Amino acid sequence: MPASADEQSVRRGKAIAVTRCSYCHSIEKAGRSPGAAAPPFRSLHKQYPVETLEDALAEGMSTGHPRMPEFRLEPDQVGDFISFLKSLE
Repeated sequence: MPASADEQSVRRGKAIAVTRCSYCHSIEKAGRSPGAAAPPFRSLHKQYPVETLEDALAEGMSTGHPRMPEFRLEPDQVGDFISFLKSLE
């Protein structure tokens, strides 16, 4: 049975997280982040609605610390990434 569009979006979003984020952040429902200062993605929704990241992801995500590289996602990737983050709630 083929995966639903939502499941496909979550899988694509997780693939982005694996390649761009998992070296510092925990991207799973359990486990510690490899980077001590990097919050696990499963806890982000406790700090703010993850949908608020959409503009930053599309325009260029950057932070105040030098270890996190700046990056920008394409519009379709933003939706997939947000779907993945929401799957961890």
